[in-house]
Parts: sequence; structure tokens; C-alpha cells
Amino acid sequence: MPATVSLKEYRALAELRFQIRRFVAFSEASARSVNLEPQQHQLLLAIRGLPDGVEPTIGCLAERLQIQHNSAVDLVIRCVERQLVRKQPSPMDGRQVQVVLTVKGIRVLEKLAVAHRTELLTRAPALIGALEALAGTMGRRRGQERQP
Repeated sequence: MPATVSLKEYRALAELRFQIRRFVAFSEASARSVNLEPQQHQLLLAIRGLPDGVEPTIGCLAERLQIQHNSAVDLVIRCVERQLVRKQPSPMDGRQVQVVLTVKGIRVLEKLAVAHRTELLTRAPALIGALEALAGTMGRRRGQERQP
């Protein structure tokens, strides 16, 4: 791929970043509207949305949230104090601790998930358009490289 970036690619990258940031701002405001910090919401979502067979351990959750292990520990402690999650021994490995949602955590997450789903349905055309524009500019670049 060429070392230079075209103006069209810059615009496509900027538009995608703008659309993502708009959604993130909505998500953060939504979390705060139910008295959660955005990272607390992200933790609840990460737990609920784990793929089958993946245990919700601190290490796994730190990876999913892209935060340091000690930050994940602190985040879990704050959510335990708010009765959003609880810790329990892993049935697979008793030395490990799983983090699971409480009924309160499920209720709060459900409310936020409904709002996020509605927002995504509204913003989907702009997000998809930004991705398609970026993919289109990159695809043309790849095609240009292959030509002799």
C-alpha cells in the first residue's frame, strides 16, 4: 500500500472517527443518566456479551475492556460495592474468580442496552456509510497497487 494517504482517505477516516465518537458520547451520557460511570457500563456489557465458553475472569475482562489488570480489579470492586456484580469461584478452576451480574446489574444493563440499540438503529446509516467510504478508498488503493 502506498506510504501517502489521499485527501479522500483522510476524510473517510475523519468521518468514521466522528461517527464512532458520536456514539461513544451518547453511550457515556446514557450510562451517567442511570448513575453509572461509563466504564462500569462497559464492564456489565463485557460480562453479558462474552462468547460462549469464555469465563468472566478479571484477566478476561481486563482484556475485553483494554485496561490494565489492576484497573479491572478496582472497577470490579466498585461494581461489587454498588451490587451490580458479584464474585464467585470459577467452576472450571477454583483458583480463579468469576465476575457475574446481579439482578440489579442485569436490570440496569437491560435499560442501557435498549437505549443503545435504538441509538444504533438511528445512527447505523451514517456509521455504515463512513465504513463503506473508508473501505472504498482503501479498496481502490489496493486495486491500484496490483496494476502494473
